[in-house]
Amino acid sequence: MICGTQVRAARSALKLSVADLAEASKVSTSTIKRLEAADGTLSITSVNLAALQSALEAAGIEFIGSPDNAPGIRIHTRASERG
Repeated sequence: MICGTQVRAARSALKLSVADLAEASKVSTSTIKRLEAADGTLSITSVNLAALQSALEAAGIEFIGSPDNAPGIRIHTRASERG
């Protein structure tokens, strides 16, 4: 499970706009904004949560911790950027 803080941090680390993440994940911009404003666990369908997490992980984000215990992210260099 990931939390709004992690989604917000991941999007920021990747320099993605809300619209960019919405396009990559097929989750609406209003849902993403609502989630990023939330503290703790997310009130979201499992399909949307999986879509967001998959899109961010595909872009090089690793989610660490849990909503209740040191939630965070790690940023991994994508293979295409290693050159």
